[in-house]
Amino acid sequence: MNADVVTIRRAAVSDAAAIAAIYNEAIATTTATFDTDPKTPEERIRWLKSHDERHPILVADAGGAVVGWASLTAWSDRTAYDNTAETSFYVQSACRGRGIGRKLQEALLEQAERNKFHTLIARISDGSSESLHLHEATGFIRIGTMKEVGRKFGKLIDVHILQKMLG
Repeated sequence: MNADVVTIRRAAVSDAAAIAAIYNEAIATTTATFDTDPKTPEERIRWLKSHDERHPILVADAGGAVVGWASLTAWSDRTAYDNTAETSFYVQSACRGRGIGRKLQEALLEQAERNKFHTLIARISDGSSESLHLHEATGFIRIGTMKEVGRKFGKLIDVHILQKMLG
């Protein structure tokens, strides 16, 4: 499968189990997320419903199977941050390296422009070199590093903050 046969669409409640499975795989095997407890489909339904039109969740659909997802999430609940969003994306491990992450990222950036965000923020942990590369290739700039802010798999991990200005 390559990215050409993948459709990017808005996530639906019916995608919750697939989204949970992809995220749970990342929880168990990567430092891409500092979550350590698996998420249930029911929890992912609540999470899906917490996102509004301005902060969408998108999925990569390959022939009816969700193989990745991406989201725009409010950076803060403080009103002054309304034009800033955080980006996230995850791709099923068996489908990585096929352009699906890039397709999700590009769709998310287009949505952020349409929704009139001013700036996007990404937090990327050390060890996620593919994610760092993709973010930098799509115009994000590394603006800082938080040293040893997370512990996973018995190791302290740095988190890089990247930012992309829009508009």
